[in-house]
Amino acid sequence: MDESTAVWALRVGEAELAVELPRRWAHSQGVAARAAGLARVLGEDAHLLVAAATLHDVGYAPRLATTGFHPLDGARFLREEHGADERLVRLVANHSCALLEAEERGFREVLEAEFPLLEEPLLVDALVYCDMTTTPDGARTIAQDRVAEILGRYGADSVVGRFIRRASPEIFAAVERVEAALAGQPR
Repeated sequence: MDESTAVWALRVGEAELAVELPRRWAHSQGVAARAAGLARVLGEDAHLLVAAATLHDVGYAPRLATTGFHPLDGARFLREEHGADERLVRLVANHSCALLEAEERGFREVLEAEFPLLEEPLLVDALVYCDMTTTPDGARTIAQDRVAEILGRYGADSVVGRFIRRASPEIFAAVERVEAALAGQPR
């Protein structure tokens, strides 16, 4: 994947989110900026990560929200309307431990069947890292504060609250693995 994919993703994400969901778009842009900072760790997959980071929340766009589960809605949109790269679609579908939220919502089997998790741990972890170290407004944060913010916004007993509590150990572990990979790279 090359830089043109990241440019395309920016156009698609902006078209779907900027007007109707400006805060979600600010978050997506912040996540993409974090992804760009991981180029030295990801090498040839850097542009793929930036594209996935830009589009990870596209399924929140009102016209795309058919199931109400944004990873699934976004992945289907990218596959069906854009014929997007399979790895990109699978990253969007499974971003930030989405299988656990899919389970809470009764979509786990559907998500696993349509969009199997990529067997590329560093790439999967990198998207978790970018999403979970970016605030809803696109600023940098730490994963612990981001999880606390999500719990505060949705409530501990909501579907999202239950999911994020279950996912937090894996989120924190993914962030630690990416930070370790970054620390091992020359600057």
